Amino acid sequence: MLGQGLCLFYSLLFSQYLLHCLIHGKGSVNIFGMNKIQCFFQSESELTSKEFLSVFTSGGLAPSLGIINSTYTGIFHFNLTLFSDRVYWLIDIPRENITKNTDIATVEEWLVRITLQHGLNIYNTEGTLLDRVREPILQWKLGTMMTRNDISKLYPHVVDLRVTKCPCANDVALLGFIMGSTLDGVYIGLSFSGFWNYDDTTWYNLTDMIYSQVGEEHTELSVVDMVLTNHFLVILTSLGLFISGDLRYPSSSFSRAEFCGFERADYIKGKLWYNERCFANREHFEVDYITITFERNRTLSEASSCFYSKEPFLEWLPCLPSISKRMKTIPSMAITFLIDQEQSSGIYLFQNQKNTTASVRIFKNNKPGLIQKFPLFLFPSSFSSPIGMVFHPRSHFLYAYGNQVWLSVDGGNTFELLADFHDDIIKNTYHSFYTSDITFVSQSGKVYLTKAGLGRYTEIGSISDQIFTLYYDHMGFIHKLTPDHFEASGPFAAFGNSKGIFGQAPDMGFETALAPQHITLNEMLFYAYVPENEPQGSIYTKKFNEIHFGKVIHSRKTGTAYIREILYHDTPKGFLSSVIAEMIDPFGIEEVHESPCLSSSLSINQAGNFSYKLNSDVEKTVVIPGYSSFLITRILDNENALAIATMPGRVPNNMTFLKDSWFLYNFGQRNGRTWNIYSKPCNYWFQQHDDSLSLNVLKYIDLGKSHSFKIKVIPNTKSKFIIVGNPNLLEVKAEGYFDNTDSYLVEISAASKTLRQGSTSLAFIVWGASTECFVTTIVPTLKSSCSYLKSMHHIPSEFIPLEDWNSGVHTDSQGFNMIKVLPVNYRPPSNMGIAIPLTDNFYHADPSQPIPRNLFHKSKKSGKFKQCANASTREECNCTNDQKFSYAVVFSDCREKVPRFKFPVTQYPISLKIYNEDGYIPVETPYLVTVTEVNNRENWKLKQSVPENVKKLKDYLGLILHAPVYNPLGLNLSVKGSELFHFRVSVVPGVTFCNLVEEFQIYVDEAPLPFPGHTLIAVAAAVVLGGLIFIAFMFQIHNSHPLAKTDSMNLGVSAT
Repeated sequence: MLGQGLCLFYSLLFSQYLLHCLIHGKGSVNIFGMNKIQCFFQSESELTSKEFLSVFTSGGLAPSLGIINSTYTGIFHFNLTLFSDRVYWLIDIPRENITKNTDIATVEEWLVRITLQHGLNIYNTEGTLLDRVREPILQWKLGTMMTRNDISKLYPHVVDLRVTKCPCANDVALLGFIMGSTLDGVYIGLSFSGFWNYDDTTWYNLTDMIYSQVGEEHTELSVVDMVLTNHFLVILTSLGLFISGDLRYPSSSFSRAEFCGFERADYIKGKLWYNERCFANREHFEVDYITITFERNRTLSEASSCFYSKEPFLEWLPCLPSISKRMKTIPSMAITFLIDQEQSSGIYLFQNQKNTTASVRIFKNNKPGLIQKFPLFLFPSSFSSPIGMVFHPRSHFLYAYGNQVWLSVDGGNTFELLADFHDDIIKNTYHSFYTSDITFVSQSGKVYLTKAGLGRYTEIGSISDQIFTLYYDHMGFIHKLTPDHFEASGPFAAFGNSKGIFGQAPDMGFETALAPQHITLNEMLFYAYVPENEPQGSIYTKKFNEIHFGKVIHSRKTGTAYIREILYHDTPKGFLSSVIAEMIDPFGIEEVHESPCLSSSLSINQAGNFSYKLNSDVEKTVVIPGYSSFLITRILDNENALAIATMPGRVPNNMTFLKDSWFLYNFGQRNGRTWNIYSKPCNYWFQQHDDSLSLNVLKYIDLGKSHSFKIKVIPNTKSKFIIVGNPNLLEVKAEGYFDNTDSYLVEISAASKTLRQGSTSLAFIVWGASTECFVTTIVPTLKSSCSYLKSMHHIPSEFIPLEDWNSGVHTDSQGFNMIKVLPVNYRPPSNMGIAIPLTDNFYHADPSQPIPRNLFHKSKKSGKFKQCANASTREECNCTNDQKFSYAVVFSDCREKVPRFKFPVTQYPISLKIYNEDGYIPVETPYLVTVTEVNNRENWKLKQSVPENVKKLKDYLGLILHAPVYNPLGLNLSVKGSELFHFRVSVVPGVTFCNLVEEFQIYVDEAPLPFPGHTLIAVAAAVVLGGLIFIAFMFQIHNSHPLAKTDSMNLGVSAT
């Protein structure tokens, strides 16, 4: 049962059948309600599908369903039982088996993986699962809702699009229309299903909200840019910057940020910059920052043309710190300013009339300093049109882009050239954290693809639409969004690959002839020919460039070669670039019927400094084993031709070669290019050796702890790199080796080394991987912090089953009930007596009932409801079952039943264990604890054993904390008081980042009366007994018998 509004569709190819998994309901991701997942085989008839399914079921085979995110992996199994009319597998999963939380908060979207194993074959398919009730932006009503008909009227007025997505759930995204001058308004579409279906998008009109803050007299209102952070939505419009309230608290309020001196002409050229990070289970050191830049230099009256702010984005500060007037600086425009939270630095991309630079400054106390963290990085003059700078999500890969693309893996200290587009300019970048895909779109419409951290890229097509934007969903599928329709990469395209919506992969060759030169049997050089009369401005079109690195050269005949290295040189003349290629398949040579000259001998004579006369065909290459190759450039006559040598030092001058001792390759382009360059197919895969099924796992490393990753690359490939985002945070070591199958295994260990908390990305990159591979980079995130899954638990000395807690009866071997049902509005006694409770904590609270033990003034002043505050009945306290059974003092109002023990309680073992994602571990040294009674009760003491090596540390911490410190191993409790004792055990700071606290309760019953009641009763009884004995004794010594006298008198009267 995965929820109302959940509709996921999976297709998995199995032989000639398709395995489909469908979650009923409208929408695509939601885990609430009573919907069910069905998996079935699609064939030509229902009967065949049923028979096929029965074969697998009878063999004990059924799919399993995994629900995965960066910190959680849960495996569920489909039912094997099939009814006579069922043609599908079925699974029901209660919500509480996945998550119990229902509060609005940033939550990570789950990956759903359905797997079926048959023999040695494993078939799987994937989808996503989103908690719609908790996702913050989905709880908001952004503005007035619009119908499809209302939206269609806007299409003619839309001039561009902007898209932004939730950092933790990429299927939740917003699409904004940038309007032309013919129509005003702010129109935004909200999707929770990754824009797979246009009709599933909810459209909002925010125009009235904007005008209510700026005034109706303003015109030409439009969206300019948008950013959706973990907790806020920031919208840049032509009339100002607007920030939502905290999305965790649903409303529809927006506030406007003021920038003195900036008007509409500045806002429409403004840009928002954001370092996308997922802050699910957010730490105190994690905060979102946004930068706004205006496309002009600041005036004397303005503080800056670049501003940044941290959430809640109420105060916007200049990106550049104040500089003394005495300091001489060259005026530069800040194109981009990003906050690097891993290294606590601010990274600038500057441009002035002379050059483009990158600057990194220390970011402390939420402000950049004047001191440079690294020397300025000066880009070459060829990087003349910088557009922006962006971090790949959840990583430390920094890209600067414009007419070139540069990559930094060390936080902006250095950059490496990734791509040079010369006159074309990259206008936008799009990223998928899941597949590590990065797509660049140029102003000419060409689309390029690279992988995060990879030193190569490829062209994947072009887009002819005038108005469009691209968007990656949570699974890494790319979508092309236009005003009136959405188009996604198809399910049978390469998984997660961007090529599905861009057609056939383009040929990355260029219009010139290549001259091959053999180096070894399996290695070749290919020289690119540049004619002497080639204009200077177009020479680059005749050369190999960065896009060709890692690609494959294909011959029109036969043969392929993998390009391993690109070389640039000035000699030999006519060849300004070449590549070293590893031959995969041998290239086909020319036959005699194609080149009749092959039937004769070959003579080589020098005709000039770099040319040689020979007999052959134009743009074909003469190859002579052991000597230089020759590219034929011109035919002189029927017997002579002019050629250029690839290796002038290896020219066989004035030599003649007989028939069949030389041959020809045709890599020319005169009659149509005979060669092509395409991407190299992927020929390896990753295998993770830990229990995690996520590619972007998150691991917490507590103080003094460590964690290890194991990764295998099959088969072995060269050039593997490990990059740490913040090398100062953790101590990272890596060891690699080869196994018997020549696969490469690497073990990476990260250990805590300081008291500093923070997070860092750790990237494992196969540098030589093809962009065709689904996985080229694994980017786990390591947090030097306390895991939200880590907690301390008290192990009771007597286990009581849940059903006994519900019934309130659990007897021991002597028939003693070990569960105490507390009185309504109960408060434990104080040191002043049972009838004078002084604690503020109520137990089993009910505001509608009287409060017992409330006769004394001090008791009346104490006692405060928590969960039941402002409630009039217990039902209004809204206590959950978990709260009713919680030992935490914050839920004492809800606690009804507690463990019960007979007086006296002696040597009660305080057994503690720490639970984390790896299981339970006992609480022992170096952990030390403090123990307090939350209601300030006495009459209890602890017994411990302290080893000599712990005693000094224990005594030192006791002086610092001003409280007794105990060794948790072998700690025993004795209680000599009565009724409820509520203890809190806390681990001392300094040995863990976690605030480990556990509470437990003991109700002591059948206790003797407290002093002096027992003594007074004993004394009174002794006095009474002594008095009776004394009276009897007095009667005895006086021979006085009152009963006998009475009888005699009666007899005497009778005689009368």
